[in-house]
Amino acid sequence: MSEAIKVAEIFGEDVFNESVMQQRLPKKIYKDLKQTIEEGKELDLATADVIAHEMKEWAIEKGATHYTHWFQPLTGVTAEKHDSFISAPLESGKVLMSFSGKELIKGEPDASSFPSGGLRATFEARGYTAWDCTSPAFVRHDAAGATLCIPTAFCSYTGEALDQKTPLLRSMEAINKQSLRLIRLFGDTTAKKVTPSVGPEQEYFLVDAEKFKQRKDLIYSGRTLFGAMPPKGQELDDHYFGTIRQRIGAYMKELNEELWKVGVSSKTQHNEVAPAQHEIAPIYAKANVAVDHNQIIMQTLKRVATHHGLKCLLHEKPFAGVNGSGKHNNWSLTTDTGKNLLEPGKTPHENIQFLLVLACILRAVDMHADLLRNSAGDPGNDHRLGADEAPPAIISVFLGEQLEDVVEQLVDTGEAKSSKKGGKLMTGVKTLPDLAKDATDRNRTSPFAFTGNKFEFRMVGSRDSIGSPNIVLNTIVAESFCDACDILEKADDFEKAVHDLMKEYMTKHQRIIFNGNGYSEEWLEEAKRRGLPNLRSTIDAVPALVTEKSFKLFERFHVFTKAELESRAEIKYENYSKAINIEARTMIDMASKQLIPAVIKYTGTLAKTALVVKEAGADNSVQVNHLNEVNALLAKAERALDALVKVTNKAAAMEEGEKQAHFYYDKVMPAMAALRKPIDTLEMKVDKEAWPMPSYGDLLFEV
Repeated sequence: MSEAIKVAEIFGEDVFNESVMQQRLPKKIYKDLKQTIEEGKELDLATADVIAHEMKEWAIEKGATHYTHWFQPLTGVTAEKHDSFISAPLESGKVLMSFSGKELIKGEPDASSFPSGGLRATFEARGYTAWDCTSPAFVRHDAAGATLCIPTAFCSYTGEALDQKTPLLRSMEAINKQSLRLIRLFGDTTAKKVTPSVGPEQEYFLVDAEKFKQRKDLIYSGRTLFGAMPPKGQELDDHYFGTIRQRIGAYMKELNEELWKVGVSSKTQHNEVAPAQHEIAPIYAKANVAVDHNQIIMQTLKRVATHHGLKCLLHEKPFAGVNGSGKHNNWSLTTDTGKNLLEPGKTPHENIQFLLVLACILRAVDMHADLLRNSAGDPGNDHRLGADEAPPAIISVFLGEQLEDVVEQLVDTGEAKSSKKGGKLMTGVKTLPDLAKDATDRNRTSPFAFTGNKFEFRMVGSRDSIGSPNIVLNTIVAESFCDACDILEKADDFEKAVHDLMKEYMTKHQRIIFNGNGYSEEWLEEAKRRGLPNLRSTIDAVPALVTEKSFKLFERFHVFTKAELESRAEIKYENYSKAINIEARTMIDMASKQLIPAVIKYTGTLAKTALVVKEAGADNSVQVNHLNEVNALLAKAERALDALVKVTNKAAAMEEGEKQAHFYYDKVMPAMAALRKPIDTLEMKVDKEAWPMPSYGDLLFEV
């Protein structure tokens, strides 16, 4: 059997997808469910009972004994509570296997221990999970057996969103409604729905599991808090797109097969630029399905790694000195008739609908750059953004030469009359064909880049849910579409009004367009001159959630209430403080119990050696100098350790919130760096056999 046929056979085999539903559900039930999915029609309990029964029977055939409502609380990972299909035992001693429509539609996990940012008191335990029928259920096979996983939203007893899914679905409704208004203005009466389409690229590191177990920093915090660079890093760029090693190839093969079975269209895989770093990318899907699939990808990356003696690291910066990991969130808008609203066509200057969409997106990004930056805010991402490997912390939009030229024509004259052509790429080799060249290059330094028929938001951290950035994108663009439609729907002369509006938006928000090198110092100065915000850290970006502008935006489109936004800001501060506290205490633990004792023991060995050499009548100056140098660094490390202990204890004693988060950023983080510096220098001077944990070279190159 060929591999291609095998892929076609296994793809989606563990998904309760449309094909399965069509086969197993009565026609009327299937029709009612389709209406719910496509039109938002409410699903009655009787219909849900039939669906639940067939879903249970299908899952049991797949080996499932339990089901779970699979949801995404504000912890950054997914959550699940498993229940078996067993109902009350019969008098015969047997049991029935049952699953009702009520159990399918609604679950009731305890909500008290999930982050709520003050929305729920500890004693207020009740929370609800609600089936997201637009994202298909699937059976997951792992060490626990087979489990039916039902994607759900998660809300409090009083209706506030406690997850990523609920506001995402709200934002999708908002962008759908306003997009339909816009395309109706251009005569599209056929489309019934416009959906944000998302394709997230996922970067990750793989290290040997046994070496991972010897690093407390990787175990507790996901990144190396100590570590000197090896002689070779990524300088030669030889790992990027390089031949995939056999061990990694076997891992990727199983990874793909596991993802294909649950309907995740894993398509692209390759080595990334840093040693031991790799990337996987799926085909585009509806935003909520893409969010679910990315969570499945992250879980599967970790699970499959254990089968190969590997450990998958999803931290944004697991190793200092080499590139960190992110994920590029490719976003576009597509009608149910297959039209992409971000497709410029061959002559963009003549595509007025596209140009209006573009103008609205430029306006949205410029007006809400702070919210976009916040959506990618994460303690790990702070190590990566702007570090010559990822987009800078300043939000700007890359359009490329062709579209920038069209925008300039509109700004200067109010009308665009031409579009630059791509032309031919001459290879200079007779046996190679001349290639059609795109009208514009790409810009890897841009945080928000137009790449043909989509925008690529490149700031998102590798561990983070893509829910947050897509909630923001959907909502801010819905706002601009809505404001534009409010004007254009009342216009007497539509053609004049749309040209005037495009010119107004593009003129006012042209400052957000930047096609140059986002890593350069010149851009920092230029961005400051333009008045663009430079929010360097996560905690600098959190206040964007709780401005009057933000409250007005999200409440207008029923995506977040003011209370929900305030709660998310509180959670961001709390999570930041907890993450840095864990890192600081891990450094204290490692330095106190492993590293400093190992160096002290080594100095004892050096001292004995120096004494033996002297007693033998030889020159021991080399040994003495080395001992003095190590001792001096040891003293620095001890002082830095004491300082870190004091400042960490002071931070932990503070009241949780913005002030505490800033203290961790301003005081604890520099104290951590001060301890790391002498320890990393010592690693290069202490006998490798005496060093108590694997080095960067061991981790990055021995996979």
